[in-house]
Amino acid sequence: MEFSSRRRRFLTNPQTELYGHPLQFYGQPPLENIALAEFEAFAVDRLKLLKTVENVGVSYLKASEQYSEKLRSESKALNFPHRPGGDDRKPQAGLSENDKRRKDHISHFILRLAYCQTEDLRRWFIQQEVDLFRYRFNALDSEQKLEVLHRNNLQYDTINVEEKIVLKDELVNSSYTVSGITVEHQDFYKVPFQDALDLVRARKVYLKAGYVYIPHKDIVTIVLNDFRTRLSKSLALTARSLPAVHSDERLQPLLNHLSHAYVGQDYSIQKNVGKIALDQIDALSGKSFPLCMRQLHQSLRENHHLRHGGRMQYGLFLKGIGLSLEQALQFWRSEFIRGKVDADKFDKAYAYSVRHMFGKEGKRTDYTPYSCMKVILSNPPSQGDHHGCPFRHSDPELLKQKLQSYKVSASGIGQILELVKGMHFQLACQKYFELTHNIEDANFSLNHPNQYFIESQKASGGGREMKREADTAQRSQENSATGGSAAPREPEADGPQGVGEMTEDLDSYFQDA
Repeated sequence: MEFSSRRRRFLTNPQTELYGHPLQFYGQPPLENIALAEFEAFAVDRLKLLKTVENVGVSYLKASEQYSEKLRSESKALNFPHRPGGDDRKPQAGLSENDKRRKDHISHFILRLAYCQTEDLRRWFIQQEVDLFRYRFNALDSEQKLEVLHRNNLQYDTINVEEKIVLKDELVNSSYTVSGITVEHQDFYKVPFQDALDLVRARKVYLKAGYVYIPHKDIVTIVLNDFRTRLSKSLALTARSLPAVHSDERLQPLLNHLSHAYVGQDYSIQKNVGKIALDQIDALSGKSFPLCMRQLHQSLRENHHLRHGGRMQYGLFLKGIGLSLEQALQFWRSEFIRGKVDADKFDKAYAYSVRHMFGKEGKRTDYTPYSCMKVILSNPPSQGDHHGCPFRHSDPELLKQKLQSYKVSASGIGQILELVKGMHFQLACQKYFELTHNIEDANFSLNHPNQYFIESQKASGGGREMKREADTAQRSQENSATGGSAAPREPEADGPQGVGEMTEDLDSYFQDA
């Protein structure tokens, strides 16, 4: 036993070796067992971090100090590694550096499982992880960067001083970021040219005898290409193993939820009931509704009907901004009976689904409004539908026409379409908010249609007035409402999803309908 004990001191601890460096290529998956609660907490925190990476990347130049400071602050707040030179001494509060690296490692692989399922999810995940890796790599010193290269089989070395002096003129002439003064104080990496084709194609490096000489600032291009390639291949392999993962009934709902999870404020009815009156909705739709809800409201007014997906998306949004159950029944009944639905048919086929949204039927789940991610990623609209995200699901030309009809400037439309082209749908919606409210820079990250409404009310100063106006109107409407007595019947199913979408266990578990 003494021999075994003595020998154990000389064995390398795999975890110590894995977390011994501040930056990983995530080549080795975690092998330890963790609690389900920790699994979920790690995943949600990393999702918050990647959302910040996306938002900050559009708002600031990726090499700027503001960009770095924003990511450093968010990493610190979420207990992810944020100091390249951090040691592993246990701090007085929070996690040690080793524990932060463990969290970073495990959370990355959890989100791999959630985001390998579709091409859109893979593309988004790879882009945010690459941007996060770039930020972390640029924060390392020269010695740490060289260690990253060697630990990941990128055997590139810096040239010595003598060789640098011999090649000085060629290095200065071939590299935009190098001058005769800085060349002596900057490291250059000697790399096989086939590993740096992008730089060779752009004529940014000196090429000699099959090798390129890359300045310290540009080596990140090589590292990012390699990281992106490895991650893309790993996600493809992970997707193949999904059937085995989905057979675990504990993990499947968690992973399915994470791919369109909302991790912000809960916009539930309990906080907002009584805030608006029915006769205010038309005015509010043009002033304070996000484009997706404005589109649904306009379609409802024109056609006096919405199919199931539209009713769910718009109905829960209205619930979140303050409609009570009685108001909701009155609102939908009054609109539907203007079309081809009479009052009796409404009570039999539609009133049940309205009460279901408020948790008064079925499994008694009190559903919360859809988040942006849920609108974008789940239940895409088909012919005859009006739900979904206009920035994600509309043809660019139709979107342009819609924005023109809403008096958005030509330059503003160009900015929105550019964000849509880059698949930054939530940022396109935020730009729409800024343009329609004459705000230079919104000081929030948009993640929810009800957040859009609240921020719009703040910007226009309408929140307090709306509440005062609603106090009197609310009492009269509740007295005149006639929908509360409708008997529960079978709901109409306009599409293949039917009532199943309304009774998903996952929605009730995460409170993120």
